[in-house]
Amino acid sequence: MGEARVYILSDSLGETAERVAHGAAIQFEGDVKIERVPYVGDEAGIDRVLSRAVRGSSIIVYTMVRPELRRYLAEAADARGIPHVDLMGPIMDGLRAVLGAEPRLIPGLSHRLDQEYFARVEAVEFAVKYDDGKDPKGIRDADVVLLGVSRTSKTPVSLYLANHQLKVANVPLVPEVPVPGEVFREGRRKAVGLIIDPQLLMSIRRQRLRSLGLGSTAQYATMERIMVELDYAWEIFNRLKCPVIDVSNHAVEETATRVLELRNKEATGQ
Repeated sequence: MGEARVYILSDSLGETAERVAHGAAIQFEGDVKIERVPYVGDEAGIDRVLSRAVRGSSIIVYTMVRPELRRYLAEAADARGIPHVDLMGPIMDGLRAVLGAEPRLIPGLSHRLDQEYFARVEAVEFAVKYDDGKDPKGIRDADVVLLGVSRTSKTPVSLYLANHQLKVANVPLVPEVPVPGEVFREGRRKAVGLIIDPQLLMSIRRQRLRSLGLGSTAQYATMERIMVELDYAWEIFNRLKCPVIDVSNHAVEETATRVLELRNKEATGQ
């Protein structure tokens, strides 16, 4: 049985090329050793690997976005008689032709995008876990704490912000239920209040009751009860001295954008 050593060169992690190499190697009975060399960003790095490659038993597999490095590697490997496989270049050339656009040529971009994806997933899981005041412990780790009476879009705004990688906890404001102490101790600077027009809230709550097959005259949807709740909400907002957003007749996206603006101002000290 023959032996071969596959060198994986990448200007990022090289994980994609390594998986491809393993997928190919498993098709052979011979002994194939695979060595991944990440973050090769110049000609010197390429030369170091090629100096170890042995003609007749080594192969270079590479994923590099910079065309000048791909050309250098191909020419240097050819000069040494070392087989080489470019996994990135042909695909990028094909996309360039089809799209009629130039690539960004940013090494490691896919890894960054993976990190962003997992950060969004983590933020969504956070929003679900700490939705509607389920566990006030989340306030400590939250980026934003939304407070408001029932039906002020706290949950959908939380999930929208999660897609911007923000961890959001939301807390319902009910006069009969004390606000968790964590809100005042750890959430004061993160707090954003959501308020709504009383008439609009009454209409939304009555519609909600009807959708549940309940009578629309329940106390939950009376103007008297709504005013008690809104007065209580303002009392909490004033204690926190937090910014307040009126969600009346605003889409979830608009409210979330306003929260993002407030958070950015806080971060920049404006």
